[in-house]
Amino acid sequence: MPGARAPPIIGEMPRFVLHHRHEAHECARAYAAWKGFASPLRQKTAASSCVEGGHEIWWIVLADEAEAALALLPSYVARRTDAIAIREVKIP
Repeated sequence: MPGARAPPIIGEMPRFVLHHRHEAHECARAYAAWKGFASPLRQKTAASSCVEGGHEIWWIVLADEAEAALALLPSYVARRTDAIAIREVKIP
């Protein structure tokens, strides 16, 4: 139903899709930004279109708020990332 919000499930941590974009010439810099950055996302897999020429990366993370979700990323990456609040829904 457009505009309808499902009630929150008590105790459920908010979920975000982090959608990062960079230009082709920034690809190496976006990956190098992770070196020395402490994050639970490091050394994990993420969906990426870089190899296909799209230069976008997506993570699904749990965080209290968008700012906390973005804090999981190095600042270079976070500045080029949108944090989108999501919820699972049952498709009829």
